[in-house]
Amino acid sequence: MGLRESLLGCFGAGGGDQQEQGHEPAAARPAASRRPGGKPTLRRLSTANLRSLSLQDLSRKLETTKLHAFTLDELRAATRNFSAANFLGEGGFGPVYKGFVDGRLRPGLQPQHVAVKYLDSDGVQGHREWLAEVVYLGMLSHPHLVELVGFCNQDDHRMLVYEYMPRQSLENHLFKNLLASLPWSTRLKIAVGAAKGLAFLHEAETPVIYRDFKASNILLDSDYTAKLSDFGLAKEGPQGDATHVTTRVMGTHGYAAPEYILTGHLTARSDVYSFGVVLLELLTGRRSVDKSRRGREQSLVDWARPYLRRADRLHRFMDPGLEAQYSPRAAEAAAKVAHQCLQSVPKARPTMRDVVDALQPLLALDDDVPIGPFVFTVGGAAGAEADGVAVADDVDDQVDAEAGGRQGSKMHVMSAVHAESPLRSRYASAVKRPESPPTLMSRA
Repeated sequence: MGLRESLLGCFGAGGGDQQEQGHEPAAARPAASRRPGGKPTLRRLSTANLRSLSLQDLSRKLETTKLHAFTLDELRAATRNFSAANFLGEGGFGPVYKGFVDGRLRPGLQPQHVAVKYLDSDGVQGHREWLAEVVYLGMLSHPHLVELVGFCNQDDHRMLVYEYMPRQSLENHLFKNLLASLPWSTRLKIAVGAAKGLAFLHEAETPVIYRDFKASNILLDSDYTAKLSDFGLAKEGPQGDATHVTTRVMGTHGYAAPEYILTGHLTARSDVYSFGVVLLELLTGRRSVDKSRRGREQSLVDWARPYLRRADRLHRFMDPGLEAQYSPRAAEAAAKVAHQCLQSVPKARPTMRDVVDALQPLLALDDDVPIGPFVFTVGGAAGAEADGVAVADDVDDQVDAEAGGRQGSKMHVMSAVHAESPLRSRYASAVKRPESPPTLMSRA
């Protein structure tokens, strides 16, 4: 099935999305100018009024991308028939499977591992969100947005094929890995990368509001580069003289901006608020909402506000899993950024470009980081001891040895290799998996 035929089929089968109240068409604003000394402008194709285009024009627009229209049989082969061994997890969209594609599957395909999201027809999201993913990730490209390799639209089957992100989501590292804590430098790197992704969306030729920024939607590649995923709730931002877009209130409790919840008025500053919540999660190691805590502590934002502007209270605020291995100056500056992002008045919040400019220099602030324990490894990899570097297996053994006496507390590993350790495999094996792959039979 060719790209044009596949697109025509899917957009003609319920893909026409009516404009929501308050979102009237307007001419696309001029492209964002290049910042002084900045890099050449990345690909920012206009997504203005995509839903009002004819089917032919829309399919022609997406044909300029490199998206592949996969068949169901091709994705069966790529995922070993959606086997339980390839199951990665499940969200509101549906189950996700690891797969592999190359030129043997389809000529011209670069050999790579992929993640295949299979739309659950009974799930929270549907065709509308699937279409939004195809449109936005098919038209926008940036180092901090996950790459959409292609999609499947065959009969009633809807799938999305992404580049595979081996470190999975930020949520997994912050809240589900009980034995290892992300190092401070890695947390800052993730925060800066995610901020750059949001800034790119807001500065696109036609602004895009992400609307569902949260830890589970930030995926990490092998070197912990953060990439935004799941564009099912993304919306085109206000244009011309409009100050906001009025939409149905969608998103995730604990991350959504208060003014958006109350009025349905959506702006780029709504994303800024959500970023502030995730930045708090990175600093504190706490979830945005935790019903297991008492009273005001259930809401991370409510609990954190009194600490954000007080440097003398920083030690009460930071994640104990860091074991004080962070730069106090950088942590204080990051806490101030979070406080600014969480202002109750949207106009008082910074832009995401301001956030990037404030956080980026903190990556170099490491001269005041306390010296942590030195792990000396005997035996193992030849030459590693001479360089003072512990190889992955040795670090994993150290984690295993110490974890036995820590009774479920997090351990801070002074190396990025911890995420690929056997600990990760043991945790993954504990995740509930379906006894059999989803039924892939056409519905009547």
